[in-house]
Amino acid sequence: MNVLKMFDLNGKVAVVSGGAGLYGYQIVSALAQAGAAVYVASRNRQNNLAKLSGLIEQGYKINVMEFDLEDEKSILKLCEDIYAIEGKVDVLVNNAVLRCMNGYTDTAVNFERSMHANATGLFVISRAFCDRMAKAGCGSVINIGSYMGILGPDYNLYEGTQMNKNGALADYFFHKGGITNYTKFLAGHYGRFGIRANCIELGGLFDGTQDELFVERYNKSTMLGRMANDTDVKGLIVYLASEASAYMTGAIIPLDGGYSAK
Repeated sequence: MNVLKMFDLNGKVAVVSGGAGLYGYQIVSALAQAGAAVYVASRNRQNNLAKLSGLIEQGYKINVMEFDLEDEKSILKLCEDIYAIEGKVDVLVNNAVLRCMNGYTDTAVNFERSMHANATGLFVISRAFCDRMAKAGCGSVINIGSYMGILGPDYNLYEGTQMNKNGALADYFFHKGGITNYTKFLAGHYGRFGIRANCIELGGLFDGTQDELFVERYNKSTMLGRMANDTDVKGLIVYLASEASAYMTGAIIPLDGGYSAK
């Protein structure tokens, strides 16, 4: 097979949780531009529709649906509805994250809510789709992690800014660490059924709103001297979703400009 054709996603069905954020938009656009029919699901369907309307108007196969990562019935209904329409799912991208805490000083109640959505919800949606993929004998799971899942916080980045005044987000470090190892579980559990699972550990994305001092420090902390831009994740997403990565599973892949390599 021609190597470029190995990256072709025509005929593939992909499900992306989240999708309205800057990284989420890249993920959805990359999969759609590579030819996949993409189902994007979040708790705010109208927000996703607004963010993705430009791509939809260009004719890309993007369907926006609604689900709640905190609600098991909602997750299972999403799975059933997509299978009822398409009859299959080839790619699941676990991208959604519920932001519950306002720093380390926040309440245990908010920590528990975060765990329910970002840990239990991840478990439920992964099992629901992977069990169905297993019956088909193939599939790719792409978990969206963070360098915060493999490193501790660096408070030096925030000195002199208003960022993280209440301490870093303990829940985020906790569940991103969890998604890293859960990826290896999924790879081991479902590999015998032809399903692959890999995790992308994303670095900081420049969005134009960050404190200039933070951006300067963060840039110096990477090997490439910059934060991620609005296209940096697209190539890796298509690679992991496609047959080009057919022999890759259980991989934990930093995509952070070398931030975590030092």
